[in-house]
Amino acid sequence: MMRGTTARHLRVVANGAVTAAVSMGAAAVLLTGCGKTVVAGQAGHGQDPAPPGTAQPCPVTDPAAPQAAPTQIDGTPANTPEGERLSQAIGDQGYGAFADVYSTQITDHPAGRVALCVTDLARGRLLVAAAHAADPQADPARADLYLSTYSHKTLQAAGDKVIGLEAGFPIYTVSGSHGAAVEVTTTEEGAASPGFKARLEKATGGIPVTVTKGPQPLPALDAPKTAAP
Repeated sequence: MMRGTTARHLRVVANGAVTAAVSMGAAAVLLTGCGKTVVAGQAGHGQDPAPPGTAQPCPVTDPAAPQAAPTQIDGTPANTPEGERLSQAIGDQGYGAFADVYSTQITDHPAGRVALCVTDLARGRLLVAAAHAADPQADPARADLYLSTYSHKTLQAAGDKVIGLEAGFPIYTVSGSHGAAVEVTTTEEGAASPGFKARLEKATGGIPVTVTKGPQPLPALDAPKTAAP
């Protein structure tokens, strides 16, 4: 598994069909399964990368940057075992009891550490403690906390309002964007339309929406039909 973000795509829209796209411990752009190098907000070595009141925003990944796997397992690029273990433990709590503050996380940022993005640092520390309590072998000292504007839960609810919206252009995918916005892909014309963006943000209730051109998803394959006996 390549270095990447532990996150969940909100939905994927393809030719009118809506499907969930979930990936734990996967990459920043989860449809590809490839890790993305982080180019902003490098993590420190401690539970908070900055003093209280000056916490850094959630790191942003650059899809065009070269990929860099932190380690290899049997010759295969992979996350470090310690980073992956902590990331899994944090995710279990983040999508459970701490869904009100959990936004996203980046495994091995830097190698062996987990960048955890939350909407409240105090609750974020409790999240890390709960992850350690659930899995004592997950080292809480390897977590670095960052601030996000929105939780994953909030962005998912906003994304649900966008899916299926008749806004003048097709919507290919809807996802969260490092706790800062709902991210939509569409046609080149839709990405260039201020009116389309405005309609989307009206649907989300004012939560920011970033609109980019994206490839149209392939239609879902129908299950093979069997002949009647």
